[in-house]
Amino acid sequence: MAYDLEEQEQFDALKAWWAKYGTLIMAVVAAAALAWGGWTAWKAYQNHRANQAMGYFEALEDAARLGGADAAVRIKAAVGTLRADYPATGYAARGALVASQALQAQNDPDAAREQLTWLAAQKQHAPLQPVAKLRLAGMLLDLKQYDQALAQLTDAPAPFVALFEDRRGDIFAAQGKPNEARTAWKKAIDTLGNTDPLVQVVRLKLDALGGA
Repeated sequence: MAYDLEEQEQFDALKAWWAKYGTLIMAVVAAAALAWGGWTAWKAYQNHRANQAMGYFEALEDAARLGGADAAVRIKAAVGTLRADYPATGYAARGALVASQALQAQNDPDAAREQLTWLAAQKQHAPLQPVAKLRLAGMLLDLKQYDQALAQLTDAPAPFVALFEDRRGDIFAAQGKPNEARTAWKKAIDTLGNTDPLVQVVRLKLDALGGA
């Protein structure tokens, strides 16, 4: 097939351009293909791990719900796997809370407290970490470990400020520190606002303390 002069010039220019940039273009295309393949494989791997973690979490829930003589063993095994093999997943954090409550019901308070201690130290689980801290502080309060309980109630995220202050008031009151308890409970009320139902509960504590 014959080319006229203009077509031949265009063809030569194209060949020259490809000779200069073709290798680079092919390298970019290959890198993009590899990146896409790697991302797809990573997503598949993550989904696989999430499904595995969900399976252990469901086994934990079943053990907690059904009970039985070996319930505590099965609960500890399931949550132990979640914490060891899938610590960054939401199932591990939720599992620790479920396990703690279930183990408490199984009359194993030390194991229940250990679950909360683990979760309270996990900054990667910011949504549930303060829940664990609040519950752990309550358990330590029951054990009269006041300093350890107060140590849990620091760096409260905004939605938990009032709850942390309320629990701090409980601890101070148990320590026989009415002024500190009153300050904490008043801060809880100020944070909650008068329309929150919890305010009435905190006011009852203040009244019992001898200050409104």
